[in-house]
Amino acid sequence: MLVIIHLTPKASHNKVEGWALDSEGQKVLRVKVTAVPEGGKANAALIKLLSKHLRIAKSKISLIRGETSRIKHVEIEMDETEFLSQLL
Repeated sequence: MLVIIHLTPKASHNKVEGWALDSEGQKVLRVKVTAVPEGGKANAALIKLLSKHLRIAKSKISLIRGETSRIKHVEIEMDETEFLSQLL
C-alpha cells in the first residue's frame, strides 16, 4: 500500500504522530525523526521507525518519491487493515 508521509527531521524524539490533512486536503501520516536531513539519514531513520512501529522488516518498506522533500511517498508491503490496526 502507498502511504504519504510528512516527515519532520531534527525533532527532539522519534514518533509516529498520526494522520493529518496537508494544504491540498490530502490525508498524510505525520512522522518525526531525530536524524538530520543529510545523506539520506532522515530517510533511513523513517524506514527504521516505521519498521519498528509496524513490526515488519525494513525490506518491506521502500521510498518511492520524495527523497529530498519532507513529503514522502512510501510503499509498504502490508495489508491496509493490518497497517491501520498496527498504526494505532
